[in-house]
Amino acid sequence: MDFRLTEEQEKFRKEIRDFLEGERKQGLWEPSIDSWIMAYDPEFTKRVAAKGWIGLTWPKEYGGQGRCAFDRLILTEEMLRYGAPAACHWFADRQIGGSVLKHGTEQQKREILPKIMRGEMYVGLGMSEPEAGCDLASLKTQATKKDDHYVINGQKTWTSGGKHMNYLYLLARTDPSVAKHQGLSEFIIPKDLPGITTSPIIDITGNEAWNEVFFENVHVPKECLIGKENNGWRQVMEQLAYERSGMERVMANYPVFEGIIQFAKETKRDGKPLCQDSVIRNKLAQLKIEFDIGRLFMYRVALVIDEGRAPEWEAAMSKAFATTFEQRLANTALEILGPYGQLAPHSKWTKLNGMAYHSYLSSKGYSLQAGTTEVLKNILALRKLGLPAG
Repeated sequence: MDFRLTEEQEKFRKEIRDFLEGERKQGLWEPSIDSWIMAYDPEFTKRVAAKGWIGLTWPKEYGGQGRCAFDRLILTEEMLRYGAPAACHWFADRQIGGSVLKHGTEQQKREILPKIMRGEMYVGLGMSEPEAGCDLASLKTQATKKDDHYVINGQKTWTSGGKHMNYLYLLARTDPSVAKHQGLSEFIIPKDLPGITTSPIIDITGNEAWNEVFFENVHVPKECLIGKENNGWRQVMEQLAYERSGMERVMANYPVFEGIIQFAKETKRDGKPLCQDSVIRNKLAQLKIEFDIGRLFMYRVALVIDEGRAPEWEAAMSKAFATTFEQRLANTALEILGPYGQLAPHSKWTKLNGMAYHSYLSSKGYSLQAGTTEVLKNILALRKLGLPAG
């Protein structure tokens, strides 16, 4: 098997790196971890849009470049390697645009996709609810159809980027009389509609990457419905496959990975660099092996997408593995950094700009976000191994 990229793909990777190096040298932003979900920079998104790198795989007739999923993987891999502030456009580019392409009307494609590609439309994800947890089909937010619009009432929690986004993706119940999986529908709505309010969720790191969003008699035009009414469950399952299988699942903390390797090279104990300690060398080697395996899992997902099918079990396997790697990375970083790893970014003694501290605290939620590890293992057991559900 030949893992080498084509000459064109290598040129594309270099173009991305040159762009990001230039951005960093100009001091336009500082590298960060979890940059795809916590680092919001509309101006950076505009500059990425000007390069034509949002909607990279979308058809040319809608303004995209019609490139393959593997090319987009190269792009996201480099964005994460540099810790670039890509959160404004990440969700819309990763999954919302694809859902519109597959299920949206022609008018929606002509209106929504160009806005995303110009870096003007930032879409927060409104799926989870306080009492639904990982059982997404148990959600209670209702969208009641009345004449030419829907009236939405309910609450969403853990809405990604709720504070920063100007649009919301919403999964709501449009038919409460049928089985819970059968009465759901998808919407994309402007966040400034009357009746929508947000409340911050401050996580353990002190960041506000998520919000609670409340809907009180929100009147939504019927044109905001994506796909068929009551077909939302099938549509969102496809979407979740793309959410779970991106490079962000294995590279969200890449600056920490690079940082602890450099720290081990530069820091001495008993006159020798830490990297020469056999225990530390083994820990770093194990991380490198797992990181490379995780990358290959993501590469396989991109190839499956290019084959024209949704990577359901491949995505589940990839995220379950990557989540374990990133949690082990965070633990190992604190072990190697010692007391330095426990210092927050504002401390003058902190190492790696406090990213290890942030990584460790954030990592506890990785096995919950986008589906718990237990749910992912069940998907793998049922859809790949064919094990009985009962």
